[in-house]
Amino acid sequence: MTMTVGVHVVNFGFPGGAQAIGPTLARVGAAAEQAGVGNLSVMDHYLQISGVGIGEAGDPMLEGYTTLGFLAGHTSTAELQLLVTGVTYRHPGLLAKIVTTLDVLSGGRAALGLGAAWYEREHRAFGVPFPPLAQRFERLEETLRIVRQMWSEDDGPFEGKHYQLAETINSPQVLRRPHPPIMIGGSGEKKTLRLLAKYADACNLIARPGSGPAPVKAKLDVLAEHCAREGTQYDRIRKTVLWGAPVPTDREGGERFAEQMAGYAQIGIEEVHVMPLTGEPVGFIEGLGEHVIPRLRELP
Repeated sequence: MTMTVGVHVVNFGFPGGAQAIGPTLARVGAAAEQAGVGNLSVMDHYLQISGVGIGEAGDPMLEGYTTLGFLAGHTSTAELQLLVTGVTYRHPGLLAKIVTTLDVLSGGRAALGLGAAWYEREHRAFGVPFPPLAQRFERLEETLRIVRQMWSEDDGPFEGKHYQLAETINSPQVLRRPHPPIMIGGSGEKKTLRLLAKYADACNLIARPGSGPAPVKAKLDVLAEHCAREGTQYDRIRKTVLWGAPVPTDREGGERFAEQMAGYAQIGIEEVHVMPLTGEPVGFIEGLGEHVIPRLRELP
């Protein structure tokens, strides 16, 4: 099967400082189009994540949807999304309007990535409420219901435990039909994968080089069980992974990476998201286009 590649931009500390961020991202868009990247995403955070090898809280971090709007003007084919939006960051009605705007202005290329949020430090830093985990999952389910209603012909009210909308008018409506695909990030077996089975169109699981495809396969098996209980089709869900390690982009590295991905393709993974972990994303994407993406297209 052909496996597509998504590029997940996580580092904005580009050489040249703040004035270089816009020109570099424009080059990222052009390079992604040239390389055949299927999905282009950025993180949805107020602060850079500390302690994970990307940077520190004081390092550059852009607002996610503004960044996607900029990338929409510098691309023409790649799907655009955040990987993923925390449910606490924006009111659900506003979130649906934002993604609709991105979809309309990009010619129908928006996707909605959504999760329960986890980075408490940035919530406290910006004064954004950070409810307990159980409540965040309740809000996640209501948000999923709200965005689906706003992307339908039903413009009536919504009455939930956490959100009440008097009207769900959404004009203009999304171009992508029936609506932009909804991806839920995370792998919690009791709540996350159940919500994914009931409401979403794509999953995003973490793939780690040392463990092989088996842990991802176990999560997919649980997802299939939830789909059976919810009466939804497992096969309709696009299966994606975020590769949790650097990806070599030379010829030999591309061959090794393709060999690793072959095992994931065999369990049904259709797309792998990879990260340029340094401040030089353009060269990384060009290497993907030359040595990685062509090999993934040839997977048996």
